[in-house]
Parts: sequence; structure tokens; C-alpha cells
Amino acid sequence: MANSSKKIREIGEDLLIKRITKNLPLGKDVVAGAGDDCAVITSNDPQSYVLLKIDCVIEEIHYMKSTPPSAVGYKALSRAISDIAAMGGTPKHAMISLSLRPECNVSYVNSLYHGLSKASSPYNISIVGGETASCGENGTPSVTVSLTGQVRKDRCCFRSKGKSGHILFVTGKLGKSLNGHHLKFTPRIEEAQWLTKKFKLSAMMDLSDGLASDLPRLAKSSNCGYSIEKNQIPRTRGASIQEALCDGEDYELLFAISSKDCKKLEVAWQKKFPSLTLTRIGKLSPKGNTNPDLKGGWKHF
Repeated sequence: MANSSKKIREIGEDLLIKRITKNLPLGKDVVAGAGDDCAVITSNDPQSYVLLKIDCVIEEIHYMKSTPPSAVGYKALSRAISDIAAMGGTPKHAMISLSLRPECNVSYVNSLYHGLSKASSPYNISIVGGETASCGENGTPSVTVSLTGQVRKDRCCFRSKGKSGHILFVTGKLGKSLNGHHLKFTPRIEEAQWLTKKFKLSAMMDLSDGLASDLPRLAKSSNCGYSIEKNQIPRTRGASIQEALCDGEDYELLFAISSKDCKKLEVAWQKKFPSLTLTRIGKLSPKGNTNPDLKGGWKHF
């Protein structure tokens, strides 16, 4: 009974999720349940999986009251698209749940949906419905997105398949996302699909809570440790190494690949994506070996 009185902030998000998902019912069609960027389900197509994702943005946490509603809508859907990218998938159908104050202007909602449509357009995502609810006069508005996707079985990339000795890469640059990047980032769908088509990645995830939080999660899921060179971390102009590690909301890809493929990958990447950096930052190592022991990143509770 002692554990029942603990507060969420005392145990943190990761342990909370571990506890509440420990005995969830899973049917035979579930390939991967809680614990990865998306749930993975078998489909009627023997060559592909269905991906399922749900995500929310909350006022004063993920965006400010003064944030343009079109930017709120764009971010809400793009966050979920980024998770589909992390599995190597293609986003398909979205449903939107809005929790709003009764005095919210109709024009605000129209603009929010304009942002949702802007995010969906490059990927031909169908927005097929949702839910609207009142959060009350003094409640906190939020936007929740449910998104499906599809991925070929041989290209689906999990967090949990990384191997000791595999090299860690990140796309783009990290840090100072609150300068505007967190509202207008481009999900790495094209890059992830190219990677999983051309190379055999052992593990991948998107960086939403910061490298300092997300890299240990990937390593732990893969039953590995890790080592990184902090001075190799690609930083946004003006960002410190600590900000690049901990700011979060970068929405870049972190992945692991065999060392024998690295040179070929780097040459091909430069040719395919000349305006987007790809950086070796370290490697996965045997379980229990972490260097450095990363602290920080976004904490939800």
C-alpha cells in the first residue's frame, strides 16, 4: 500500500508508464504495445504493419496562450507525424480531440484547423473526425491527435533492436527549440523512409524530450549502454552543449546502425540531403556502460 500514496512527480513519467502498462491486455495482432514511438499492429496486408499514435499539446505547457492557433494546430499534428517517421512509416488518418473554453472564439478554432491542414497536406493525411469538449471556464485547453500509419514489415524500425557496437547518429541540429523551431519543425518522414529503404537500422526514435532523456531510453529499450562525445553533438547556432542535450522538442531522428555501413551512409546522405546535417555522436555499448551519465531533458512531471 505504500506505493499507492506516491505522487507521479516522485516516480517520474518512465516509471509511471512502466507500472501502468505492465499488465495491459494485448491480443495476438499486437507486434509492439506501449514503450515505443508508436504501437505496431498486424494488418490484412501480410507485407505491412499498422502504426497507432496518440499525442496531445496543452496550453502553457506545449504552447502559450498567445501562440497563433494555426501554429498550435500545426505542432499538434506534426508531433504525431514525427513519431510515425521514427518507425519508418507513412502517416495515414488522423482524428482530433479539442478541449476548449466556452468563450473561445470560433475563428480561433478555424485557424487551429488551418494549421492541422497545413501539417497534413505534405503527407496526404486524411483528418477523419474527432471530438470537441469543454474544459470549463477555468480549465486548460488542449489538442489531442490520434494518428494511424503504415509501414512495410521489413522497414519498421523499433527502439528495442539496437546492438552493442552500433554507431549512433542524429539528423539536423539540437537545442534552443523554443526560439521558434518547436512550432514550425518539419517531421523527418522523407529522411526516415529513405534511411529504412536504403539501410538496415537497428534502432530509431525521434528526439522530443531531448537527447539527455531520449538516448538513455533507446539504449535501455535495446538492453544496451551507450557512449557519446559531447563535443560532437550538432548544435543550433548559439546553443550550448547543455541546451543541445536538454532543451527537447528538436524532432530530429536518433538512430543506430552497424559500423560497416557508416561510410556508405554518410556519402549517400550528403548526396540525398545536402542541406541537412547527419552527425555521428557515439555508439551503443554493453548494458551498464554509460559515458557520460546523462541527466536532464524534458520531464513531464
